[in-house]
Amino acid sequence: MNAALIHDKLFIKGFWEKRITNHSQIKENEELRLKNSAMSKLRAEWLIRLESRTKHIKNFNDMCAVMSAEVNHADPE
Repeated sequence: MNAALIHDKLFIKGFWEKRITNHSQIKENEELRLKNSAMSKLRAEWLIRLESRTKHIKNFNDMCAVMSAEVNHADPE
């Protein structure tokens, strides 16, 4: 094989290996950053708070409906 072709082939191979290594490192750093981020923990905490709030509001509304029905039923005019 021609020496120039071998050199070009090795250069291209080295170039792409560096790009792949660099990309892998960037991807790994980004995954680590996201893993250590507090955002997912905060999101989970807020979901729990919202679910609890919704549950309490629903229970309160159900209780008011039952009390209203009892008042209407107990007061026959």
